[in-house]
This record gives sequence, structure tokens and C-alpha cells, in this order.
Amino acid sequence: MEEGYRTVEAPAQDEFIERRSRFIGHIAPVSTEEEAMAFVASVRESHREATHNVYAYVLRQGQLMRFSDDGEPQGTAGKPVLEVILREGLTDVAVVVTRYFGGILLGAGGLVRAYAQGAKTAVDAAQVLNMQPAAVLELDMGYDFYGKATYILPKYEVVTLDSIFAEGVRLRLLCKKARLPAFRKELEELSSGTVAPLVLEEKYAHFAR
Repeated sequence: MEEGYRTVEAPAQDEFIERRSRFIGHIAPVSTEEEAMAFVASVRESHREATHNVYAYVLRQGQLMRFSDDGEPQGTAGKPVLEVILREGLTDVAVVVTRYFGGILLGAGGLVRAYAQGAKTAVDAAQVLNMQPAAVLELDMGYDFYGKATYILPKYEVVTLDSIFAEGVRLRLLCKKARLPAFRKELEELSSGTVAPLVLEEKYAHFAR
């Protein structure tokens, strides 16, 4: 069975100061290595004067993970950023932590903590999406059945995307694929087999839980 995944809705950033060094955490949704590297390049372009632009990304496509210390001592920067992404359970994301050196050395342990904090700061600034395998459905019915149909929607966590009221009622719905068989069964039982959902599209969609 297909599994859901967690990603972020849109690019976000936040920053903090650690012993005079300025750390800026950036995060963005990406789906390919090209998109990830384009995001890294855009951050580098925006922060050309920065001492380091450390990055990591995790992709569903090919189960790919990459990171770069960008000149910081090996293992003190990119890997802590990657570990935060994995610990938060995120995928299809790229994180860049920009550092403007403030003149005080942090030491290896201090760098690890600062870059991990930079990544977590970026994650916390973003809207996290819980993406689940879903189906977009079309449901045609008479007005006499409309009340029964809408009454059971919350039971199956079905979201109404659109409603058209004409000679009959046509609903466009979003349903988790895992809930679809039970939803279809109850609809058919309630309508004596006259109302059944038509699957228009299968995709991943965000559900609150």
C-alpha cells in the first residue's frame, strides 16, 4: 500500500545569532535534484557575501539524500542539517543554512549545534504538509439523496472541492485512498446501488491528520 509523506508547502526562512555569527535557515519544497540545486543556487546568489551556504536535501524520487559542508570542517554542517530533515520526517525538501562569520570560532560541537538549529529554525518557519495518497471523486445524485451523502462525508474525512446544483447534484470530492472502499460501500448501501463515486484522478494531497 502507498505510504504518505511529509513535506513543506512553500519556501520559508528564519534566523538567529550564535556568538556573533548570523545563521539563516532556508527551506523549500522540491521534487527533483535539479530543483534542489536551483534552490541552493538562488540562496547562494542572495547571500554572496556569506561565509558559508551549507545545504542538504531529501527526495522521494530515487530515495536520494545529499549534503554539503560548503567549506566548514567535515561532518560539522551538512550532515547535522540532513539529520534534522530526517528527524522531522520530511522529504521532497531542500534546506540551506547560511552563515555570516562573526569573528568567534564555535568549535566542532558548536558548529554541529548551530547548523542543526539553523535547519530546525527553517522547518519551524514553514507550513508542514501531511501528504496522503488520495482520489478526486465525482458524485452524481438526486436532491433526495444529497442530505444522506453529505451527512456521511465527515465520517470518512472526505473533503468537498466543488458543488454543482442543477437538475441533480454533482459533487467533486477528495478522499484518502485508504478510506475509499468503505466510503463507496456505504454510499452504495444507502442508495441501493444507484449512487457510486467516479474516480477522476489519483494524487497525493494534504490532510490535517
